Amino acid sequence: MKQRAVKFFRRLLLACSCLLLFATAFAKPVHAAERTKIVFWHEMTGPAKDQLVKFCNEFNKSQNKYTVVPEFEGDYNQVVQKILNTHGTDTSPALFQSMDISTAQMHYSNYTTPVQKFIDEDHYDMSKISPMARAFYSKDGKQISMPFNSSQPVLYYNATLLKKLGVAAPPKDPSYSDLTKTAEAIYQKSHHKVHGMSVEIYGWFFEQFLANANVCIANNNDGHSGVPTKVSFDNPAAVKTMQWLQKNIKSGAFMNYGAGTNAQTNEQAAFLSGKLGMFLQSSGSITQLTTGTKDKIGVCYYPHMDGKKANGVAIGGASLWISNDKSADVQRGSWEFIKYLMTAKSQACWQAATGYLALNRDSQKEPVLKKLYKKNPAAKVASEQLNRTRPNKANSGIFMQNLVQARLLEQTAMEQVYGGSNVQSALKKAQDSMNSYIQQSNQANGFSK
Repeated sequence: MKQRAVKFFRRLLLACSCLLLFATAFAKPVHAAERTKIVFWHEMTGPAKDQLVKFCNEFNKSQNKYTVVPEFEGDYNQVVQKILNTHGTDTSPALFQSMDISTAQMHYSNYTTPVQKFIDEDHYDMSKISPMARAFYSKDGKQISMPFNSSQPVLYYNATLLKKLGVAAPPKDPSYSDLTKTAEAIYQKSHHKVHGMSVEIYGWFFEQFLANANVCIANNNDGHSGVPTKVSFDNPAAVKTMQWLQKNIKSGAFMNYGAGTNAQTNEQAAFLSGKLGMFLQSSGSITQLTTGTKDKIGVCYYPHMDGKKANGVAIGGASLWISNDKSADVQRGSWEFIKYLMTAKSQACWQAATGYLALNRDSQKEPVLKKLYKKNPAAKVASEQLNRTRPNKANSGIFMQNLVQARLLEQTAMEQVYGGSNVQSALKKAQDSMNSYIQQSNQANGFSK
C-alpha cells in the first residue's frame, strides 16, 4: 500500500511538472512589454506608398515600444472627411496625413494636438526643417502639424528638343517675357508642330503666380494674422499674369489642355512625345518625367513677373497631424514616428524614392541624394528653389478654410480667360462669388462678430 502511494505521488508530481512546462512554453511572458499600436492613415499610392510602408517597418524594428500600422484611406479629400467623421471613436487614427488646403479646417476643428507640444517637450531642433515648409503649417508662432510630403511648382523643359530646334534654354529664374520668347521660338522653328508651353488651368498655379509677385490673395496676410474676410482675385498682379497667359494662348505659342486630371495627363503625354516644349507642374513629377523619356529634361524656377524679383512660391502636398482623442502614450508614439520620418536620412530616401522634397537641411549631405543629383542634376533645382526662399506673408500658403472653393472659382476664371473673356471681368466675378461664400461660411462657423 505504501509503495503504491509513493508511486502515485511520483506520477502526480511528474504530471504537474509536464503541465507546468507545457504552460510555460506556450504562455506569453508576463514580463514582455506590450507595444503601443499607432494607427496611421495616409493617402500615398505607388512608389510613395511603398516607401512609406518601408519607413513604418524600419521604425517598428528600430525600437520595441510602438508599432505603427499604416492604412491607406483614399485620396486627400476622402481622408479629411473620414477624420472629421470618426474623431472620438475607436476607428479614428492616432496619426494622419492631411492635404495643404485642409490645414485651416483641421486647425479649427480642435481635433488635433499641435506638434509644438512635443517640440517643446523634447527641445526638438526645428531649425533643421525647411522654413518654407514650417511656415505653411504654423499658426501664431506654433507648429500645428509637421510638413512631410512637400512639393513646389517648377518649370520643366525638354532640353533635347530645344537643342534640336536650335532654341536656347530658358534661364534658371525666368521672367514671363523669358518664357514667351522661348515658347515663340519653339513654335516658329518647329513650323507650328510643337507648342512652346502650357499652363494647366489649376487654382494652385494661380495662387503661386501671386505668391511669387509678393501679393496676398486673402486679407489678414493670407489668413495668417486672422480669419480671412475677403479675397482679391482682380489685383494688378493677377490681371497682368492672366493677360500674359491669354496673349500667348491666342498667339498659338501656348497650348491650352484645360483643367483636371485629363489635362495633366494629356499635357504630360504631349511633353514626353516631343509635342510640347515646356510646362508648369509639381516638383513631385520629376521622377516620372525623367524615367518616361530618353530626352534630357531641364528644370527652372517658377516664373516671375517682368521687372519684379521673384518672391518665392509656397509648398504643396500634405502634413502629419496627431489626433487628440488618443491616450498620451499613443500621441507620444505618433510623435516618435514623426521624428523618425524627419531625420536627414529618411528625408533623403523619401526624395530619392518619390520626388517629394527633402525637408531636413542635412539631407543634402546624404549619399542617396548626392547619387541622385549626380545622375540627374535637374532633380536638385526644386530643392534650390525651396532653400533660397524666405517665408513671408505672401508665400507661406493661404490659411483659409474655404480654399477648396477658392480654387474652383480661380479655375473657372482661368477657363474664361483662356477662352478669350475679359480678364478683369472674369477675375472680378470669381472674386465676388468667393467673398459672398466667405461671408456665409464665417457666419456659419461663428467667426463673424
